[in-house]
Amino acid sequence: MKKTLEQLRKETPGCLKRIHFNNAGTALSPQPVVDVVQDYLRLEQEVGGYEAETLKSRELESVYSSLARLVGCSPHEVAVTQNATRAWDMLFYAIPLEPGDKILTCRSEYASNYIAFLQRCRATGAEIVVLVNDETGAVCPESLLAHLDAKVRLVAINHIPTNSGLIQPAEELGALLKEHPAFYLLDACQSVGQVPLDVTRLGCDALTATSRKYLRGPRGVGFLYCSSDWLAKLEPPFLDLHAATWTESDKYEVRKDGKKFETYELFVAGKLGLGRAAEYALEVGEQASSRRLVELARRTREGLHELPGVTVRDIGRNQGGIVTFTVEGWKPAELRQALFEREINIWTCTVRSARLDMEARELEEVCRASLHYYNTEDEIEEFLITLKGLLR
Repeated sequence: MKKTLEQLRKETPGCLKRIHFNNAGTALSPQPVVDVVQDYLRLEQEVGGYEAETLKSRELESVYSSLARLVGCSPHEVAVTQNATRAWDMLFYAIPLEPGDKILTCRSEYASNYIAFLQRCRATGAEIVVLVNDETGAVCPESLLAHLDAKVRLVAINHIPTNSGLIQPAEELGALLKEHPAFYLLDACQSVGQVPLDVTRLGCDALTATSRKYLRGPRGVGFLYCSSDWLAKLEPPFLDLHAATWTESDKYEVRKDGKKFETYELFVAGKLGLGRAAEYALEVGEQASSRRLVELARRTREGLHELPGVTVRDIGRNQGGIVTFTVEGWKPAELRQALFEREINIWTCTVRSARLDMEARELEEVCRASLHYYNTEDEIEEFLITLKGLLR
């Protein structure tokens, strides 16, 4: 990594107070990100909201360049939104669907996305096809090939699910879709900041992500990438005076760049924080930081395997920084609280957030320990010792 572990932890004050293994929920923001947000809020307090935004117009525009560098696209292909769900919805609801059209997705798909599939299929007569997993639990590329026909309008998967360490073969699927006209939408909520992303290599037509998870930015902001080819074809499901111009009493013109998917009102301080978080990730070094967090997660899984009554629930050949497990005799939510009282943060995932996958594996709820590059081997050891003590 381009920063030492000592520097990273010094810039992450929360590390001094507790062990934070909930980076898949909200990571601890580094001080430079917090400073940007707080400085802007103070400026708003001093000069007014509109005036502060005008004074920081250059910095706000540079956010698009920072995000473009992070995912390997052009700044005009980026939009900043209120959250990742809004980013995903703006793209998904812009895709025309007719009776008989098909949406291909994965078994690990997130609840918010799948609910949207159900709603639109009910309204349009389209249908959902869930791709088959391979023997490791990842999407089987052969299943995608078997279902690719003229009726497929959309292929939408999550890169990394909320309830497992699995990393889906998004790049391999993108290569198979290269010559197919379907829209390839990749939910990168858990992967941005966790693994290096390059939309050209991934082959996706669009990608959506959040600020608050592995990217270590503030809450209340997200972003999307949409390829130039599709930008020219799609009209957002709703517009405002930021996304379009009211040209005559009965006419309007939609803007041509990614900002067509935005709305005027946004958490401006959060937008600046998102841009700084993207720059911070690039400063740390995506390849090295990803290797470190994957290794830390691997060590955690190995330690959990050795504890009596603990079952690691991760699937997939390629696994990232999310570690899921269950403990005999403990409800996940109760274990989470017991660890929190001992200054260790984990989280839980229930069947409500990933119903298809959890039901297929007969799981109602799992514990989730999600590690980041600023965590340490000593923290893993303390977590395992504390957990072992609770098992007695």
